[in-house]
Amino acid sequence: MQVLVLNSGSSSLKFQLFSMPAETILCSGLIERIGMDDAKFIYKTEKDTIEHVTAIYNHKQGLELLSHQLLDSETGIIKSASDIDIVGHRVVQGGARFKETTEINQWAKDNIKDLFSLAPLHNPANFEGIEVAEAIFPSAKQVAVFDTAFHQSIPEHAYRYAIPNNLLTEHKIRMYGFHGTSHKYVSEQAIHYLGKKESKIISIHLGNGCSITAIKNGKAVDHSMGLTPLDGLIMGTRSGDIDPSVIFHLASKLNYSLDEINTLLQKKSGMLGLTGFSDLREIETEAAKGNRDCLLALQMNTYRIKKYIGSYAAVLNGLDAIVFTAGIGENSELMRKMVCEDLDFLGINLDPEKNKERSKLLRAVNTIESKVKILVIPTNEELEIAKQSVQLFEN
Repeated sequence: MQVLVLNSGSSSLKFQLFSMPAETILCSGLIERIGMDDAKFIYKTEKDTIEHVTAIYNHKQGLELLSHQLLDSETGIIKSASDIDIVGHRVVQGGARFKETTEINQWAKDNIKDLFSLAPLHNPANFEGIEVAEAIFPSAKQVAVFDTAFHQSIPEHAYRYAIPNNLLTEHKIRMYGFHGTSHKYVSEQAIHYLGKKESKIISIHLGNGCSITAIKNGKAVDHSMGLTPLDGLIMGTRSGDIDPSVIFHLASKLNYSLDEINTLLQKKSGMLGLTGFSDLREIETEAAKGNRDCLLALQMNTYRIKKYIGSYAAVLNGLDAIVFTAGIGENSELMRKMVCEDLDFLGINLDPEKNKERSKLLRAVNTIESKVKILVIPTNEELEIAKQSVQLFEN
């Protein structure tokens, strides 16, 4: 069985084609900087690696480019679109309607579309991926795996907001949480590494979008994102935590419209708003050159993460491990260093030399004396999506 997994981020598209249930990767790749003139397309098979820079202005163009590559007579991996049995889609916001992996039909599409307002950077891209995939792979089963599903275990006292009850009961306004597929995957890897029946883990997903989850015995108990992926940590273009009164001030005193405020907080804030750059690699380079804005942005970013680590250690009443994952978490030596500095009172002690190591495998970067394991675990949302997609039709 061949399962194509599409993981559409706000400005990226990761893909992998698996032979299941063997979990063999037939091809993989990434399209990044979607929306830019210099978007990058990377496609890898056992025999070939193809990379080129081109203008890709939306996810539809990116998916069409991918489909042409998959079917290429020389470097493609399939002979016909009918070779694909299942297309598994990452869908960010499932609201209260989607609590588990779901086969996509018209009802599912209508409800995913209805949730656009709760994940404006993601659900539209996810939905576009579904519709394009339906057209390109008409014989394949289409499956949605929701970021919010892993966080269904978060207790009511943690997911509710202190607002009138009817806003929850009638309008389902609450914290939902995101990046659940990633947090689920890496926490299971961490639990296996620890070899403990009971565990207290903080999973830190750092990419263009960032979130942090408190996980007790394999179940999420708290999470930094809320009703939408805007809340919590400082991100590439999103503000993260902010006093809601800032919104009122922007509207009443500075005459911003609601659409302008939404665009400001979703697409023009975060590291981009602080530095002019949304890519952490560029920010780290500029900070090393003495760029004060970039250095301050790194300090603000890691300070915010530290605050969440402290609060979640209290929620968990202890801590066995912290996990760094996703593009920044896995690859930024500097971010891990800055996050772990001065946390020795929690038993968190980073080994500078281990922290410099590069690997595609799980690795511990803590000192021998550290009471808390500091793990770098490459996430594999695509494999998790493939497994859940296949399991849907086995049950």
